[in-house]
Amino acid sequence: QAQLVESGGGSVQAGGSLKLSCVTSGDNTVLCEKAWYRRAPGKEYEMVASIMVGEGTMKYGDSVKGRFTISLDNAKMMVYLEMQSLRSDDTATYYCAARRCGTTLFNYWGQGTQVTVSS
Repeated sequence: QAQLVESGGGSVQAGGSLKLSCVTSGDNTVLCEKAWYRRAPGKEYEMVASIMVGEGTMKYGDSVKGRFTISLDNAKMMVYLEMQSLRSDDTATYYCAARRCGTTLFNYWGQGTQVTVSS
């Protein structure tokens, strides 16, 4: 089992930056991929960024490419999301997620942290 807890959300003006953090406690050896998702009011969940724990391969959603950066600190069991050039349409609840090796879906989710971008 793994437990995920996000932090770092808040309110920021358009053009500003925020850094989200997620600690993934529990047995991290079974986790092969970590990711950030978001959900805006009235919209579906959207994959923001993901990173493979082993080789570090990263993927980004089209709407955040070039503005957001996902990173890991495996020793601290942390995954981060650095967000720059924030826009009002980045406003959402951001969730940290982790996928067990050998599975295809993200099995573990945090409670979410709110990011609000004002124009």
